[in-house]
Amino acid sequence: MVIKGIIKKGEYYDSVTLMLVARDVTKLEGVEDAAVVMGTEQNKSILETSGILLDMFKDAKDSDLLIAVKAKDESTANQAIQKVDELLKAKRSKSQEAGEYMPKSLEGALDFMPDANMVIISVAGKYAGDEAMKALEKGLHVMLFSDNVPIEKEIELKKYGRDQGLLVMGPDCGTAIINGVPLCFANVVNRGDIGIVAASGTGLQEVSSVITNEGSGISQAIGTGGRDVKKDVGGIMFMEGIKALEEDPETKYIVLVSKPPHPEVLKKVANLIKSEIKKPVVGIFLGGDPKVVEGAGAIPSNTLEEAGLIAASLSKGKSMDEFKKLLEDREKEILQIAEKESKNKTATQKYVRGLYTGGTLCDEAMLISRTIIGEVYGNAPINPDFKLENSWISKENSFVDLGEDEFTVGRPHPMIDFTLRNKKILDEVKDPEVAVILLDVVLGYGSNMQPGDELSPAIKQAREFAEKEGRNVTFICSITGTNKDPQDRKKVKEQLEDAGAIVMPSNAAAAKLASYIVKNIGGVR
Repeated sequence: MVIKGIIKKGEYYDSVTLMLVARDVTKLEGVEDAAVVMGTEQNKSILETSGILLDMFKDAKDSDLLIAVKAKDESTANQAIQKVDELLKAKRSKSQEAGEYMPKSLEGALDFMPDANMVIISVAGKYAGDEAMKALEKGLHVMLFSDNVPIEKEIELKKYGRDQGLLVMGPDCGTAIINGVPLCFANVVNRGDIGIVAASGTGLQEVSSVITNEGSGISQAIGTGGRDVKKDVGGIMFMEGIKALEEDPETKYIVLVSKPPHPEVLKKVANLIKSEIKKPVVGIFLGGDPKVVEGAGAIPSNTLEEAGLIAASLSKGKSMDEFKKLLEDREKEILQIAEKESKNKTATQKYVRGLYTGGTLCDEAMLISRTIIGEVYGNAPINPDFKLENSWISKENSFVDLGEDEFTVGRPHPMIDFTLRNKKILDEVKDPEVAVILLDVVLGYGSNMQPGDELSPAIKQAREFAEKEGRNVTFICSITGTNKDPQDRKKVKEQLEDAGAIVMPSNAAAAKLASYIVKNIGGVR
């Protein structure tokens, strides 16, 4: 293998364009990996972690375009670099030919849409904070999709937004639904009377999808970005979001979604709920102490699905006993399937490998699994002692979040591009100790538009390989989404089942099934 690269000085492209080009080049025969990124320090750090940081890149500036290709030989690498150049020129030409008005500044956009009251910002992190402040000073709510914004800037923005009565969703906020409009990675959900505040994008998607699939609906879904509930930021926008839903006449019930906030932040949130919030509140703080939520007068839940079911029950005026009965019956069904799937494994098969595209879904799966089979390894594990030495190489029971930086440099997010995960599926099934492969599939705007078409062949190929080796590997999938999504949840479910996968109704149910199978066959730590 050889690694070749070039620098294009001062040649800027947006990150989505670069990721799509890198994806296309990676698919070329003889190309093992490719990165097409701007020369930011973070990108260079990730290139180094991926083993494709060339010496010539080390002094590159943020405005420089870096192209790196790892290929079978020098000729293939050179051809791939030439292909990158061709694809970039084609995309720029297509944009120019479209003739659409593309404002080059916030002021230009406001001249074009003077009634706009919200701006979505997706530029390099070092510039994003200043652009967000410009928008706030013009009285606009902000959704800050960009990451790598200095935490000091985030605090400044959120304090200013709080004082001016403006939302600052993010940095690194990928999902929101405002007045029925899905923003960035969001699902097509019913309108209704349930409002959500979430410091987790895929957590918000899972809960809002469960609510819709149960026949209820969403009034507003406010994302905050994951750092908001950390000690430094102090939950500023998480609490402002709660207050906004309390004042919103369309919202009758509130759901809070987050990984565990810092204890000081959780205490502030609890005090706010107890002293100022009159509407019923459901809380899911993954891995957190549900007693704190309950002590504030809110209803605690153990999983994202349970939070959605509780909220839907409240909205429809149904007894809590109904959803509890549903989960009890589900548990019995899971145990039955696990018993059946445990019987067709060889003596060497012991472990589960989770390959996740949603970070919060991965966290939830690890939390559930550790209660059934003990600690699990990962690239972002719950227990730091179980961090994989090499994120590309799993061992024992492992759950890998493919959305982490080490996997996404120069590539589209794995919810968009399935290439890397499909490759990982085939790698994992070659391990004779693997009994179960656990996958999430996240639908909605921004996500892969043909998930069934792209994932099913990989599952079929992996199952056929294992069968030739005399093994039966169980594939378990969850689908976060609704039948209204452009991908159509029902259709995707049928495609995955036709490929031989077991499709469970939620991420929590899928994680439980995988864990019970492993427990039955002796893969417990």
